[in-house]
Amino acid sequence: MSKVPAAENTLRVLAYLGAQRGPAPAAAIAAALGLPRSTVYHLLAVLSEHGFVLHFPEARRYGLGVAAYELSSAFSRQQPLSRLGRPIVAALVDAIGESGHVAVLHGRDVVYIVEERAPRRPRLVTDVGVRLPAHLTASGRALLATLPREQLRALYPDSDAFEDRTGAGPHSYAELRRVVAEARERGYATEDGDVTPGFASVAVSVRDHAGWPAAGIAVTFPRENVPEEGWDALAARVREAAAELSRRIRGT
Repeated sequence: MSKVPAAENTLRVLAYLGAQRGPAPAAAIAAALGLPRSTVYHLLAVLSEHGFVLHFPEARRYGLGVAAYELSSAFSRQQPLSRLGRPIVAALVDAIGESGHVAVLHGRDVVYIVEERAPRRPRLVTDVGVRLPAHLTASGRALLATLPREQLRALYPDSDAFEDRTGAGPHSYAELRRVVAEARERGYATEDGDVTPGFASVAVSVRDHAGWPAAGIAVTFPRENVPEEGWDALAARVREAAAELSRRIRGT
């Protein structure tokens, strides 16, 4: 049992609201968290007063407020993912001798926030700040594979959504569905020449405390360096790095 139950319950309410797709009734919050309704109403009142929760009286529901958004913005400004991810990826690169990176999903793109180049390996297009189409990259595919079908479809409503770089990669929603289904079943995503001819990548998604994809960790290598039968072993190392970053994000 927590020594500060009010603080713990407040955080549980915020975490619950943050995991929902829209505002929720107080009764649903109470039922999901196993708390008395009176306690939930008191907590919601305090959170509303301080701007962390918004009350929608007509709908009788509660959602996250501006203060919660400001915390999220502060989280982004402090770049915790890159700070936490950089030493993990550096250790991964030292262990396998191939270049690694961390990327986050932004719409239909991934944005690279960590890039660690292995010694005597060529420079890649995945520098920090670079955006690439998510459906073409291993990191993007790993992240897309974690999304609900409805969200994936909303991101790729028609063929115009599929940017082409090398002629490779999915060009339709049906093809993308097959690619992400394979990644989901395999436990990691791949790309082979879809971004840069002659280079391949394997990637694993990193989950946050609510189980949502926070980032993708990938390693990229010259195709001739790692035969395809060795990709499983390489992905296992990436999976360990992703699990460690996920653990650090959750603070466990």
